[in-house]
Amino acid sequence: NRHKSLGTVDTVVTSIFVNRLQFLPHEDFDSYPRTFATDCDKLEAAGCDVLFAPLEQDLYPEPQGFKVHPPKELADILEGEFRPGFFVGVATVVMKLFQCVQPQVAIFGQKDFQQLMVIKNMVRQFAMPIEIIAYPTERATDGLALSSRNAYLSDAERQEAVRLNQLLRQICAGHMTAAEATAELNTHGWKVDYVNVRRAHDLSDAEPSQERVVLAAARLGKTRLIDNMSFTVGS
Repeated sequence: NRHKSLGTVDTVVTSIFVNRLQFLPHEDFDSYPRTFATDCDKLEAAGCDVLFAPLEQDLYPEPQGFKVHPPKELADILEGEFRPGFFVGVATVVMKLFQCVQPQVAIFGQKDFQQLMVIKNMVRQFAMPIEIIAYPTERATDGLALSSRNAYLSDAERQEAVRLNQLLRQICAGHMTAAEATAELNTHGWKVDYVNVRRAHDLSDAEPSQERVVLAAARLGKTRLIDNMSFTVGS
């Protein structure tokens, strides 16, 4: 919703770019779902004014020697532990996109919670005149977080995939621990990278906090899914 998310703005710009820098050599860069025509139709229907969809040679006309390296305590945990260098690629491309578009406000989905925190901290520490807005995760009616990679799922895997969100809800309600959720996923054929409860404001597990987030990443068949859910202890 343009007005609810952005208030009064003159122009809404959407960027589409599959960023090679954040893919490891064995990951799915070449096969990553690209639905450009469908994306354009959806953006037009939603009232997007400008589509910024650079080619790779436009955004990286020469090898990208200068890169943005987020602090290890934020970037080398959770996703960063299983995808080394991922957030260097993310921070670098977002910095370039910001320089190209020069937005006043930028929206990032909460599904990539750790990525959102990296970008918020980058903008703050570089004193960039950009307001970062966190947008709630878009979900299917059964709770599965929407993702381009959901297209990889078979019909049976799609039915099973909702279990990830269901278990996160159980953790938030205090009915299950992260270790118990991990065990249940493994029992049902998932390969779990992590299910972890962290402090919501910095992703640290150093000391307790009322505001928390449970984050998970697990592979179902050949598809790696991520999700998260914030909650308040004692609420």
